[in-house]
Amino acid sequence: MTWLNLVELSKLRQFSDVLDQISRNEKMWKIWFDKENPEEEPLPNAYDKSLDCFRRLLLIRSWCPDRTIAQARKYIVDSMGESYAEGVILDLEKMWEESDPRTPLVCLLSMGSDPTDSIIALGKRLKTETRFVSLGQGQEAHARKLLQQTMANGGWALLQNCHLGLDFMDELMDIIVEAETVHDTFRLWMTTEVHKRFPITLLQMSIKFTNEPPQGLRAGLKRTYGGVSQDLLDVSGVAQWKPMLYAVAFLHSTVQERRKFGALGWNIPYEFNQADFNATVQFLQNHLDDMDIKKGVSWTTIRYMIGEIQYGGRVTDDYDKRLLNTFAKVWFSENMFGPDFCFYQGYNIPKCSTVDNYLHYIQGLPNYDSPEVFGLHPNADITYQSKLAKDVLDTILGIQPKDTSGGGDETREAVVARMADDMLEKLPPDYSPFEVRERLQKMGPFQPMHIFLRQEIERMQRVLTLARSTLTELKLAIDGSIVMSENLRDALNCMFDARIPAQWKKASWVSSTLGFWFTELIERNCQFTSWVFNDRPHCFWMTGFFNPQGFLTAMRQEITRANKGWALDNMVLRNEVTKWMKDDISAPPAEGVYVYGLYLEGAGWDKRNMKLTESKPKVLFELMPVIRIYAENNTLRDPRFYSCPIYKKPVRTDLNYIATMDLRTAQAPEHWVLRGVALLCDVK
Repeated sequence: MTWLNLVELSKLRQFSDVLDQISRNEKMWKIWFDKENPEEEPLPNAYDKSLDCFRRLLLIRSWCPDRTIAQARKYIVDSMGESYAEGVILDLEKMWEESDPRTPLVCLLSMGSDPTDSIIALGKRLKTETRFVSLGQGQEAHARKLLQQTMANGGWALLQNCHLGLDFMDELMDIIVEAETVHDTFRLWMTTEVHKRFPITLLQMSIKFTNEPPQGLRAGLKRTYGGVSQDLLDVSGVAQWKPMLYAVAFLHSTVQERRKFGALGWNIPYEFNQADFNATVQFLQNHLDDMDIKKGVSWTTIRYMIGEIQYGGRVTDDYDKRLLNTFAKVWFSENMFGPDFCFYQGYNIPKCSTVDNYLHYIQGLPNYDSPEVFGLHPNADITYQSKLAKDVLDTILGIQPKDTSGGGDETREAVVARMADDMLEKLPPDYSPFEVRERLQKMGPFQPMHIFLRQEIERMQRVLTLARSTLTELKLAIDGSIVMSENLRDALNCMFDARIPAQWKKASWVSSTLGFWFTELIERNCQFTSWVFNDRPHCFWMTGFFNPQGFLTAMRQEITRANKGWALDNMVLRNEVTKWMKDDISAPPAEGVYVYGLYLEGAGWDKRNMKLTESKPKVLFELMPVIRIYAENNTLRDPRFYSCPIYKKPVRTDLNYIATMDLRTAQAPEHWVLRGVALLCDVK
């Protein structure tokens, strides 16, 4: 990916010789890349003197995507001034002063933040009554009544979750604009999630703001303890109460902070909130009040309630549930009261007696939290920064005008027509149904693997037909021979931006760019063609299947049929990581299948000792050796192994989940659970 970025960069005049320079001075560039903050370091080959701040940003984006935001901040400071790069603290009172009775104040909600309490608190301070209605089915009548009363008599109206009452928004606008008289103290506050159907006119006439949740453990703990009263701290005289309260607050901030690391943190980003914390605290209080002093704390109960009920009640993914239970197991035990206990180096449980003491201790925590505090490898920060940069650049791309030229005098249409010609030329030929059927007949049409192959080829043929028809029709539409339909317009816009057209993505697979998608199409087709027209591969590229679970099921069926008396329902998948790479394989295994092309995320692989090890710095994914997958009849798994999930893509959802593999480890399996370790078929 980095090299492809640099190839594109070399098309600019200032970088015309960048590829040549890197090839000749590879060691110097590698030293620069390995620095912790490359954007702060002098660039090799005198580029430091020849590049301005923006061109330097282009080089950083191409070479170190995770440092893009840091360099973009420097570019903004250089171009516009320091104040534009600083975070803004939300001041509701200043916004209220700017507003008037006919100007609504719209809050765009983000996960984990809700300004309702702050708005009500400001109203109390200004001696103004705030009344609110949460929109949804059948709530429009209550909202109308509230607006009539507050517009006539004064006061603040707060309409929550306006994205659930979009049909009422146009009427709301008319009420505000057309009202003859409005009380001077009337203000309309609104909260909404971002929605494409939200009326643009209403947004244009409003003051818009967003309220981001605090970033970092220190900010999260300060917010939590800011809501803890001295009465709550003193509610129980049991010695375990205060340390356990702090541990729950720490867990509360940790589960929220892990969200920013994407799939490494949580497979699904859950909206843990204050209600989860309050429920857990209430349970702990009740449990300690009823506790038998001689028996002590029932840790099994505590862990179960935290991992399965209070916080676990929100969790829908099995591996996320495992992670939450691991946090409960590692942090909530008798050890937490010992002098040596810490969540991570420098993050202990303080011995304090007042809320102010706790806030003082929290203020002394580091500004920046290493991902290791949350159980992750330091490399997780690269994942987070890269994801942040991608989201920002996708947003910028999304708001670009669609009718500009593609560079020089070439129009968008001309660029896409040229791409369509190139893709049609490289697109593999269609499968002949007769030839495929004849070959499968010779191979044995009722063998489980051959039934699977037939299904895969049928799906590949559908993708080839769709791609060919879209590209052909798109060329005709660009020429003006046929009407440009909505699907063809989408294909044109996507191809120009190097994205995959929506129709293609729906019928095939997800990929980061159109180029990668098309390369994968050719590689997948190559595996199927070779299998059906030559022979069964010795080693399978599992990434190239539409339905990898079907492949593993077919393999289990093969083994079941080969062993008399075995039942498919009792077959359990097993695996063995070999020391070989794909090119070393010259024959298939006696039983099962060899697979290659799996990547390990969140950990490294020790090839000599055949076990999990810590990732190398700045290496996010490690290519695994060939793995033999087979099945056994009713065997129990070894609990000393790490049970590692396999996913088709970096997005770890149920739709992408394939199976689980057992990997050897010197550390406890819990260590890798917290690291978020998984095997991925594709890392693009």
